[in-house]
This record gives sequence, structure tokens and C-alpha cells, in this order.
Amino acid sequence: MIDSQGSQTTPMSDHPVKVIRGDILIVDDTPQNLRLLSDILAQEAYQVRQALSGKMALMAIRAVIPDLVLLDIMMPDMDGYTICQMLKADPTTAHIPVIFLSALSDGLDKAKAFSMGGADYIAKPFQLEEVLARVQNQMALRAAELRNQQLQDELEARVRERTRQLEIANQELCREVLERKLLQNKLLEIAHHDPLTGLPNRVLFIEQLRQALDAIAVDATTRFSVLFLDCDRFKIVNDSLGHFVGDQLLIAIAQRLTNILGPYHTLARLSGDEFAVLLSTGDTDRAIAIVEQILAAFTQPFQLEQHEVFITVSIGIAIGHADYRQPEHILRDADMAMYRAKAAGKMQYQIFDPALHEVALQRLQLEIDLRKAIYQQELVVHYQPIIAMHTGRIVGFESLVRWLHPQRGLVSPNMFIPIAEETGLITQIGYWVLHHSCQQLRQWQDECLTERPLTMSVNLSARQFAQPDLVEKIDEILAETQLDPHCLKLEITESAIMENAQAAAVLLQKLRARHIQLSIDDFGTGYSSLSYLHSFPVDTLKIDRSFVQQMDGKSADSGLVPLIINIAHKMGMNVVAEGIETPEQSVQLKGFNCDFGQGFLFSKPLESEKAKNLILSNPHW
Repeated sequence: MIDSQGSQTTPMSDHPVKVIRGDILIVDDTPQNLRLLSDILAQEAYQVRQALSGKMALMAIRAVIPDLVLLDIMMPDMDGYTICQMLKADPTTAHIPVIFLSALSDGLDKAKAFSMGGADYIAKPFQLEEVLARVQNQMALRAAELRNQQLQDELEARVRERTRQLEIANQELCREVLERKLLQNKLLEIAHHDPLTGLPNRVLFIEQLRQALDAIAVDATTRFSVLFLDCDRFKIVNDSLGHFVGDQLLIAIAQRLTNILGPYHTLARLSGDEFAVLLSTGDTDRAIAIVEQILAAFTQPFQLEQHEVFITVSIGIAIGHADYRQPEHILRDADMAMYRAKAAGKMQYQIFDPALHEVALQRLQLEIDLRKAIYQQELVVHYQPIIAMHTGRIVGFESLVRWLHPQRGLVSPNMFIPIAEETGLITQIGYWVLHHSCQQLRQWQDECLTERPLTMSVNLSARQFAQPDLVEKIDEILAETQLDPHCLKLEITESAIMENAQAAAVLLQKLRARHIQLSIDDFGTGYSSLSYLHSFPVDTLKIDRSFVQQMDGKSADSGLVPLIINIAHKMGMNVVAEGIETPEQSVQLKGFNCDFGQGFLFSKPLESEKAKNLILSNPHW
């Protein structure tokens, strides 16, 4: 027998029997995530199986079909989208509900997850209460389906029996059919509504959107609008006041929105702190008026039992029209507009512009191409020389990753580095660049290109700097390339260090103990404070190019550059000025006693062979 939560129950006896609530397969290439989710679900009496990759997951599913799959999106050999698509294409596994797990938070990523057949979506890092709630919800829906099927089978058996005794059983049959319909309606009510707020959930909202689009197909003059609302900084309420207060706040938000919208518009809770509204008007001015009314209402605090809470919302607007074919598409567009509103400063609204969709598609394609580029070896490393200002000679290079796209040609780092950072690919790329850079410098050393020792400066991204195994990875690369650690200089941004200053101090000390040189990159664009440098073993400050470009050879226009150089020297650090483009800037920096410089005045970043030829030419600037 299956209870309301999908649990297997047994008759009462004198001895306790462990209740297994269902079989769950967790697919994630991160062992820590597997352990965390497995422990939590096992404590709730679920039978849990694990898979570290897509291939393992498919083998496990073929062996025993699970009741539910928790599926990570980002995995190296086969991503979650592909696995879900394969499951939904197989009739034997198409019924398995899939909850996607991902650190991706973009609206298009969520829309893609649901378009692939996902039943739900959980963002990383996990909120354990949310994981349990979503798992229980899916298991309850599955149990409801089984109960409904069981009831249907029983009714059909009774119908066959009553057919032989129609005159006697006709009244009883009618009663049972009515009960069945009532039960089905009740199950639909449960399956289509949010248990916390009582509002329609995503499933019902999508169905209502589909009906609205069908109405437009019949009458092209019909119009409607969709609002996508996301609460600003809701996580802070949960983290500071607890999830119970967070739930109270969500109920209060739902009630306030209901009071504003009235019976003529449909309000739904999609997930977490996300709400959607189906407006019965397609008039842009009218939709904006309603949105402004909502924003004004959220300027007033929410009076909960023991707390007064202020919270605002960001709203995206999409106008329904005949060009839309799928309800998910208009919800996706409203979601995109909401993210644009949030990026504009929160507590604002934005109307969807089709250009947003085009940009999102281009970005998605660029992300797909970037993943291929890593495995197809389209990435290359270029090297820009670093010059000793007092001698004009090359003392080192900075390695810079470049992408040679087979169709687009050289793709600007400004286009693909942000995507790599958001998707986590930057860590894999960063280690690849570090390995190639160390290998290249070691090769130049073996070829004895110059009598002067050269250093190699390599950037560490904030995400890479936060990896727990960073030091071990660096040790492996230095061992493989046989490069002297003295020759390696790691460049780290201010913001990456200050995100967790205490942990950063420990990590930098470990690197210093290995005699690796350390540099603060883009100094002046982050916290812009020299005071924190006392806490860190830093060798070099790199003055950001924006400061250098303001210099025109006149001391009055030098800004903070001489001050930064002077203080850095007093703290025992040397200084690199980047972005030097004119002789006047070079002369002025020499006058300020700047130690090193780099920029187009000396050389642009070069391919390895051209950098080698530059070393051999022994230039003097």
C-alpha cells in the first residue's frame, strides 16, 4: 500500500518495521553533493541510489526503474538535459519525474529544463528544506497517480461485475462513478495548486497560458499579458529569520497580490519566491498601471506575527500575441524581462524586448560553442611581455587565453570569459592556461633564449581561487612541467581575495610557502584600499589600465598612480603598470619610479612562436 507521501506501509505488528518511502536516484558528478543529498533523503526513509555520471545513471535506471531522479545539469561526459531527453524518449522511463539540480540561475536555463520534460528545478547551493519539499511533492504526485490508477482499475472491475446485474447495481454504479469524479477533481486540485499559498502552481498556470494562446488562435484580436515577479533579497529573510518566517512572508505576499489583482486576473506561485500573473488585458499601458500598483503596494512593510519585514519585487512584462506558439515561451520572455529589471536596480519593471531573446540565444550558442572549444582545442594562449621600466628589457610575460572560433575567428575575451565564469567552465580553462603557460616558460628556459631569468604571470579567476584543491592542482602542474615555482607569478583580483579574506590569507600563505610570487591584479577597481594588504603576502601590485590611460605626460593628470607606487614601495612590493600605450605615459611612469610595465607601446599579446622571436631579438625600449 502507498500512503499520501508515496510511502510503502505494512500492517501493524508488535515489531517496528522500517518504512521505505520510495526509490530515488541522485545523479551528480560532485561526490560532496551526492553525500549531502543522500544523507538527507535517507534520514527521511527514502531508498537512495547514486550515480556520478550520465552513463552510470542510465545503467542504474535500466537495472531498476526509480520513483524519482534528482539530476545535475552540468556534468562532463553527458549533461542533464541529454539524460532527461533520453528518459522521456523511452516509453519505459518516460513517466519518471526528473528534478533538475543546477547552479545556473538564468531564466532561459530554467525554461530549457522544463522544455526537456523536467518536473521541477532546484538551484544550487541547496536549501535542504526546499529539496525535501520538492521531493515530497513529486513523490506525492506519483502516489496520487498510482492511487488514481488503482481506483480506476477497481471501478472497471466493478463495472464488469455490475453489467451482469445491471438492474440491481445501476444505482450503486452511478454513485461510485460520481465518487471517482470527485476524487479525480480532488487529486487535480492537489496537483495543480501550491500547498503553501493555495495559489495555482506552475502546471496549472502553464495550462491557463495555453488556453489563452488557443483563444488568440481563434480570434487574433484577443490579447493578454504575463507578469513574472521575483522577490528581491528574499534569501536574506530566510537566512536571517528562518524558513518559517519566510513561509509566512510568502503567504502574506500572495494575499497582498490577490487583493490587488482581484478576480479578473490569475495569480500563481511558480516556485520559491517567484510568482506569475496572467492579466486579462493586452494593453501595455493598462499592464504597466497594474505593475506600478503592485510596486507601490510593496513599499509598505509586511506585518508578520513577530516581525515587520520590508521586501520589494522586480517584475518582467510580456504581452501575449499570435506569434507565440508555446506557453513556456511567453513565460520565458517575461522571466528574461524580470532579470533585466533586477539588473537595473531591483524594485523596477521591464517590458520584454525581442532583442533580449535574440541575445539570450546568441549567448546560449556561444556557451555551447565554448564547451566544444575546450575539447576541440580551439583555445590558445598568447603572451604579452612585461618590461623593466629602468632597463627597458623583457623580464617576463603575462599569459592570456584566446579563442580561435572556426567560424567567428578570434572571439574577444570580453565575450566568452563572463560566460565561462557564470557556467563554471572558467575553472577548467584556468587550469589549462596555467599548465600551458608553465610548460611554455619551461621550454623557453630549456632553449636558453636569454641569460636573464623570466617570469610567467597567470591570472586566477575568483571561482578558481575559491576551489578547495587549488594548491594541490598547482603542485601537480609544477611537478608535471618541472617549472621552478620562483618563476611563476599568480595574479588575483582584489574582489576575489576580499570575498573571504580569512580563507584567502591562509591560501596565499600556502602559495608563498612554495615560493610562488603573488600579484594583485587590476588594483584600484575593486576595494581600492591599501590597508588590507598588510594582511596578505603580496609581491606585486598591478595598476589597472584605466588609471594609466588617464595619464598624458603631465604630472597634474597622473591621478593616484604616484601615490599607489609610493605606498606599495614602502610596503615592500613592486608595481606593474598595465595598458601603457604612449611614450609619454612610459616616461611619466619612469619618473614615478614604477618598476615594470606592459602594454601596446611595447607589444600586443603574441602567439608563442612570435613571443619566442621577440625574446631572441633582445629588444630595448
